[in-house]
Amino acid sequence: MKARAIVVTSGKGGVGKTTTTANLGAALAKLGEKVAVVDVDVGLRNLDVVMGLEGRVVFDLVDVLEGRARLRQALIRDKRVENLFLLPASQTKDKEALDPERFKEVVRALLEEEGFDRVLIDSPAGIEKGFQTAAAPAEGALVVVNPEVSSVRDADRIIGLLEAREVRENFLVINRLRPRMVARGDMLSVEDVVEILGLKPIGIIPEDEQVIVSTNRGEPLTLNGSNSPAAQAYNNIARRVCGEDVPLMDP
Repeated sequence: MKARAIVVTSGKGGVGKTTTTANLGAALAKLGEKVAVVDVDVGLRNLDVVMGLEGRVVFDLVDVLEGRARLRQALIRDKRVENLFLLPASQTKDKEALDPERFKEVVRALLEEEGFDRVLIDSPAGIEKGFQTAAAPAEGALVVVNPEVSSVRDADRIIGLLEAREVRENFLVINRLRPRMVARGDMLSVEDVVEILGLKPIGIIPEDEQVIVSTNRGEPLTLNGSNSPAAQAYNNIARRVCGEDVPLMDP
């Protein structure tokens, strides 16, 4: 992907946006990129927990937006990989505290002044102020979708909104695929999802219990050396984002 500011979004909650952001950010950092992962889910932040950095949060995104802290003060470096940083969301404010134009300035500063190669923006669920702020600086998007009707329907709405905003470099991340359920006709197939949404998939993440284990421990799979199917899938997404020609294989 040429896009340096990428929003990870879906519309529907609980589909795996935050897990995708954490694992992809870590995988990109291990490939040598300087990466900032930014949590825009103000009031319901979870990215810090998934990454195991919740105990190091002092300042947050809203502090930066409202001028109470400098950007460098709010950034948390992950000690497990040198070039991975988190900008956490506020846990005490609500999404009305977000200013899309000011957030665009923050992302620009990350890329142009702080020297980040990539900024991954973890969007909150829904299509209101949180999504609008998360999408404001985006040059590309990863639309995370589960192979189920409600998730696909919400993703279709999000894709339309991204296109209206002229965010053009958009790809699907199909998450929690269960091949046996697909074979029985109890779950949408990859082909079904792609046909409905009309976006090219950049990754297919199989259902994997190791994702739950790693999330509870605050250790993204792509940081802890896991060889689980989901870890391999996230690592392959990172390689594709970096421009490698990695074949897209069903899990």
